Amino acid sequence: MFNAETITNVANAAYIVAALLFILALAGLSKHETSRAGNAFGMAGMAVALIATIVLAINKQIEPLGLGLLIGAMAVGAAIGLWRARIVEMTGMPELIALLHSFVGLAAVLVGWSGYLHVEHELDGQGALELAKEGMLGIHSAEVFIGVFIGAVTFTGSIVANLKLSARIKSAPLMLPGKNFLNVGSLVLFIALTVWFCISPNLWLLVGVTVLALLLGWHLVASIGGGDMPVVVSMLNSYSGWAAAASGFLLSNDLLIITGALVGSSGAYLSYIMCKAMNRSFISVIAGGFGIEAGPAEDKDYGEHREITAEGAAEILSSASSVIITPGYGMAVAQAQYGVADLTRKLRDKGVNVRFGIHPVAGRLPGHMNVLLAEAKVPYDIVLEMDEINDDFDDTDVVLVIGANDTVNPAASEDPSSPIAGMPVLTVWNANNVIVFKRSMASGYAGVQNPLFFRDNSQMLFGDARDRVNDILAAL
Repeated sequence: MFNAETITNVANAAYIVAALLFILALAGLSKHETSRAGNAFGMAGMAVALIATIVLAINKQIEPLGLGLLIGAMAVGAAIGLWRARIVEMTGMPELIALLHSFVGLAAVLVGWSGYLHVEHELDGQGALELAKEGMLGIHSAEVFIGVFIGAVTFTGSIVANLKLSARIKSAPLMLPGKNFLNVGSLVLFIALTVWFCISPNLWLLVGVTVLALLLGWHLVASIGGGDMPVVVSMLNSYSGWAAAASGFLLSNDLLIITGALVGSSGAYLSYIMCKAMNRSFISVIAGGFGIEAGPAEDKDYGEHREITAEGAAEILSSASSVIITPGYGMAVAQAQYGVADLTRKLRDKGVNVRFGIHPVAGRLPGHMNVLLAEAKVPYDIVLEMDEINDDFDDTDVVLVIGANDTVNPAASEDPSSPIAGMPVLTVWNANNVIVFKRSMASGYAGVQNPLFFRDNSQMLFGDARDRVNDILAAL
């Protein structure tokens, strides 16, 4: 039989292997061609980590009741996770991810409170006396306080994001009087309370910072407009990583620290890249004021829109030599990606140059449209990012806007009073013909009217996107 020290060393070695697998997972997920391998690396790393953690728990002679609770909790969590993963549609993936982030935040809060109850709550106890002798009691108190704060902000912020993405609450930004003062004041108060708690740990201080963080997380995300929710999901992903890292410090778990740091830093970097692509300030994302720099746009009369039938769209496409398709969340809702892929193949077989233009925040999640198109077997090399294709619209015969709205809105560059003013968009209106697939003339997720619909070179094709694409295929 292995002794306790050997088992501990083997488990720590397994943690290093798991950490390397997580790094390989991130590397693999950075490219379409290696994404499946990256996902497999991530699952393998998590399996290794879980097994090593259970072995360590047994090695520390955990009581049978505790071990049973641990295994039972894992079984329940795995069952729920498998069930949700099987039934969730791609359109529901963003809100599911936001909900998962909330669990990470809640776990960090519970770990922080557990750390307090085992140490600071009994300053004359063995744990507190040992930390005080080593001069680490203040550091432990800071870890508890900061971990609870980050976790609580992540928890309520993710809940609000889930509610907005699932349309259970309005997507418009919340505009409380003195919004910025509330956010900055909360952070200053948190810093002051942290210093106070490290000097003199008290239960009421921990209760206070928990309530403060819960309210701040709710207000931060509620203040962000719905059109910018993909960046919010990425930001919350970063928050959940730092919450996990904070829990790792409290639990003295190196793997949790490494994993949390990987998630936190990669999420923050992705948020930064998306902000740059959308001409937004990264600081304003953190401050909860993202997407509302401009005032509300005035109602304007853009005239009458023109409608087109599927047969008319097929006739225009038949005479086109170049076509660009710009998909959005509406394509995901209608599950039209397979029909779009069939249409792409048919047009390419006729010698038409067909490409896709993907906005950085198309859909409700970073990479949402790329995943849908890859699922429908659309070739990677014709799926281009906004910066790669925006200059080509001038020389394009037809643009098919399928379920997109805010990402193709000319008001972003032409109307300084628009709530989305300054956001880079796909300049589809520069093409010879624009056909917009929509269910109705309703405004987009950001609640802004789109003057593209009323342009002379634009025509509206109303109805379910999947049905209309299939009608065009039949007409062709």
